[in-house]
Amino acid sequence: MHLFLINLYLLAAGIAAGLSSSMAGLASIVSYPALLSLGVPPVSANVTNTAALVFTGIGSTASSTKELGQHKKVTIKATVLALIGGIIGSLILVVAPASSFKRIVPFLILFAALLMVFSGRGQMGKRSQLDQQSLLSRGGANVAMLLVGLYTGYFGASAGVIMLAIMATNDLDFPVNNAIKNFASLIANFVAFIVYIFTANIYWSMVLPLGIGLFIGGYVGPMLVRHIPALIMRRVIIGLAFVLAGYLFVQEYF
Repeated sequence: MHLFLINLYLLAAGIAAGLSSSMAGLASIVSYPALLSLGVPPVSANVTNTAALVFTGIGSTASSTKELGQHKKVTIKATVLALIGGIIGSLILVVAPASSFKRIVPFLILFAALLMVFSGRGQMGKRSQLDQQSLLSRGGANVAMLLVGLYTGYFGASAGVIMLAIMATNDLDFPVNNAIKNFASLIANFVAFIVYIFTANIYWSMVLPLGIGLFIGGYVGPMLVRHIPALIMRRVIIGLAFVLAGYLFVQEYF
């Protein structure tokens, strides 16, 4: 394929992935397969994808300053947990290739979809629910956020939807949870990216066109989320997560 067409293909894939990432946490449903289709080996596609995903995080964060500024405490806590997990996960990748983790990914995404299904029942912005949560359940959410940060640093595909599912257990509106997810994912991806620079084979020529597209999609996505009913967004994300989990399961086991 001609270099111009490759860059155009990656730009288009990046825009679609950026929208998917900043609105639903499902960037890798587009960007990761796009890299594989160009002949990039799986582990290199994983780390190249993570490097490019930093751009969608920058775009979505720039577009979500209102939501982030109004919920600084929750944002900082989620980001610190994702940061710590991201460091641990990216270091694990050095000794345990991400390809060995791929067989678990379908079950993680399925779990995230189920978590969003059950967390959405009767939740939808009711303040009282957070007050009724036990310390144990809050601690469990913190541990889950740490683990999803680890997963982001180690493999990362569809980590955003898992993080969004965890965030959905609180009482905040969907656009706020989505903005916090985008920022926490940015930090976790950036840390993993720094580690990958020194430890992995990043296809730098593909990072820029893919990253530009991801930035554009990442910036536009939060704007669209503000105008789409939360219930519709949740149902679309849940549906896509079930489809992705099924697709990856068939791909890995059949």
